[in-house]
Amino acid sequence: MRETYHIEVLGPEEPDAPGGVQQRVSVRTSSAEGAAERARRLFARARVPQRSGTAAEAVRVIDGAGTEVFRMSRFDEG
Repeated sequence: MRETYHIEVLGPEEPDAPGGVQQRVSVRTSSAEGAAERARRLFARARVPQRSGTAAEAVRVIDGAGTEVFRMSRFDEG
């Protein structure tokens, strides 16, 4: 059964980005692990040096019930 997950790429607090959300993407997948993998790819893309604007600080995955099921910050990279 497929569920909708919301992926949020977070940056530092900025006036034009409430809550630090730089990008929000919704995906439908059969598992939280699939959504987490997509979040990792989006986070890596958001941190490339060529990207304009501030670099992403973290990424999180929220399930359809509003519960955070995955979170990764720039400090977790390695």
